[in-house]
Amino acid sequence: MPAAGGVVLVLSRLNRILEISPEDMVAVVEPGVITGHLKKEVEKFGLYYPPDPGSADYCTIGGNVATGAGGAVAVQYGVTRDFVLGLTVVLPTGEIIDCGSRTMKGVVGYDLTHLFLGSEGTLGVIVRIILRLVPRPASRETLAAGFTSLEAAVRAVGRILQAGLTPAALEFLDRPTLECIREMLPFSLPRQVEALLLLAVDGHPRDVASRAGRMARLCREMGARPVVRARGAAAAERLWAVRRIISPATFKVKPHKIAEDVAVPLSAIPRLVAGVQEISRRRGLPILCFGHAGDGNIHVNVMYDRGVEQEHREAQAAVEDLLALTRKLQGTLSGEHGVGLAKAPYIGMELSEPAIALQKRLKQAFDPLNIMNPGKLFPPERS
Repeated sequence: MPAAGGVVLVLSRLNRILEISPEDMVAVVEPGVITGHLKKEVEKFGLYYPPDPGSADYCTIGGNVATGAGGAVAVQYGVTRDFVLGLTVVLPTGEIIDCGSRTMKGVVGYDLTHLFLGSEGTLGVIVRIILRLVPRPASRETLAAGFTSLEAAVRAVGRILQAGLTPAALEFLDRPTLECIREMLPFSLPRQVEALLLLAVDGHPRDVASRAGRMARLCREMGARPVVRARGAAAAERLWAVRRIISPATFKVKPHKIAEDVAVPLSAIPRLVAGVQEISRRRGLPILCFGHAGDGNIHVNVMYDRGVEQEHREAQAAVEDLLALTRKLQGTLSGEHGVGLAKAPYIGMELSEPAIALQKRLKQAFDPLNIMNPGKLFPPERS
């Protein structure tokens, strides 16, 4: 979004997979490669590229790198940041640099690679990316567990993680979210279910069966009904397809939304969700919570009608309430969506003035004429 006008640079035709190396377990790609396409291609070599944003079928690797994208399996594997080994970047000054390498370790000089990660197009144009790959899991199983109370579902998340069962993914959906996708679920969900957990386990087949069974038993002990084990890839895909459709399905509630992606320490998830429910009641707006409970990154969607002035005001106030609550719980204002324009006015809630000033000096060093995505990331200058 060209906040200050100017040229929009589109990289979608830089879409080649330059190399997939089973020996080095790396892939070298251009930024326009579709994430889901890369995932399918590396699987042909018995490899796996774990990061899996919900938009994997149409988002690009370059966009994932520029925004520091996450995804459902971050709880076990990590996010995009954990799989980028090196970059080729065109600087705003016209210079071209390589940073990082195709080795798993490397500590020569400052870590410029990870400075570009999540920089939202403000420091340079990424034109080549070296990605780390891992062996493709031999087996995966998916489970769904419905809970009659939100608190029980959140406690189950803690029990599963503390038990060392290491789910690849552990997703959470609250009741308002479930109402948007209930008819799409491949199993019957009782009306009294207040929250649903989606879990994935991968690894060696015997280990997967054992851990999935223990997770199912633990959920039942915590009062979950039903507990569904999706056996086979097709059954599992039907469940995850529903998870991917949640964001557009939320518009059944209201025509507009503000989608936040706060993250809090795992122990604070119950207080975050309870706080969101209180904000919803106080502001008179439906607020939906879903997302990556396994790493504390919850997507909070404030639903409203932009054409109703009071709803518009209350929605903005609800966002400020949410961000204040998140910081009170020692969380971060964005787990994976970034800052852009919408969150720039609030970064002072998380970053100190010296930290912001240092980041502005870094921006100046990379982009002395301020031509790269001007107006993004930092609070607008007062005039």
